[in-house]
Amino acid sequence: SSGINAEYGENQLARVSIVNVYGDVVYDKIVLPRETVTDYRSAITGLNKEIIAAKGISFTVVQKEVAAILNGKIVIGHDVQHDFKVLEFSHPKPLTRDTAKYKPFKELSKGNTPSLKKLCKEILKTDIQESTHDSVEDAQYALQLYRTHRATWERSIKRHKKKAQKRVSVDENDQSSSDDALED
Repeated sequence: SSGINAEYGENQLARVSIVNVYGDVVYDKIVLPRETVTDYRSAITGLNKEIIAAKGISFTVVQKEVAAILNGKIVIGHDVQHDFKVLEFSHPKPLTRDTAKYKPFKELSKGNTPSLKKLCKEILKTDIQESTHDSVEDAQYALQLYRTHRATWERSIKRHKKKAQKRVSVDENDQSSSDDALED
């Protein structure tokens, strides 16, 4: 997604782009602002007041359409919590693959959040975002980054699930032991 600044320094949603597993665009909409815009960030977003006024659709419509598209699906993106925040949307963590949060990618930035541009340069050997940020291109590159580590990433998720299940099982056993002690 792309954002613009609102009157009180809050980010607003300006554009939402979703690609499928093949990188094909399945959704790409410009969003009408809900508050007064103080900075369209045109140099970054490529959007301005005229484009948004001519092509924009209601935030509520976009929000509902995006929720319907993403329902039950794995979402792959870069720093998606910001996208979810401006969309006023939540998505289950187990169904989210965030290239900004993936530990092996963060190690490229000494544990800090790496930029999508840096990840593409380092891992894909590709320069992106040379002028404006294209949200379709950003989505496609986040998908490519995920694909480079997909097997390892998914194994890591399965290991974490198994550890969590073991902790729950141990906690339940501890709880039943303490319950037994209470009954005596």
